[in-house]
Amino acid sequence: MGFITTTPEEINKNVFKTIGRQWMLISAGDEEKMNTMTASWGGLGVLWNKNVCFTFIRDSRYTLEFIDSKDYFSLSFFGGEHMDELVFCGRNSGRNTDKLKETGLTAVYDLEAPYFEQAEMVMICKKLYKQKMNAESFIDKTLVDKNYTDNDWHEFIVGEIVKVLKKG
Repeated sequence: MGFITTTPEEINKNVFKTIGRQWMLISAGDEEKMNTMTASWGGLGVLWNKNVCFTFIRDSRYTLEFIDSKDYFSLSFFGGEHMDELVFCGRNSGRNTDKLKETGLTAVYDLEAPYFEQAEMVMICKKLYKQKMNAESFIDKTLVDKNYTDNDWHEFIVGEIVKVLKKG
């Protein structure tokens, strides 16, 4: 079953469940070299009069190198049937593991942003903003102690949703 193009306004998924519990793959790169990682933090909304996503990627993640080097990235959503693959992509680094080979996921490319044939829904996003998080900006300092004891800070990335694909 192929994908059909839709709009961000037609997304009718519960983002708290879809992102927070079912997770997503954030991917960037091109047909020569790409990487993907599992994420359960992020959101969707409107900012600067644009439909946007926001994601958080730790400095140590290999995928961040691909996000930094490209203008586009994708968010792939699978539902619950691919949790083993998402767990694998979250626990293993693409620096030393071929995630596609190990999981059986099939990458497809659009606007130079890879996504996955097995996904239920995909968002192709154009980078708009990126900023490194830091301890000084936290109002609730307990979050620093809970999430950043190793100083592996997240980069906060805002992307304009330029295309939404869903299984047809």
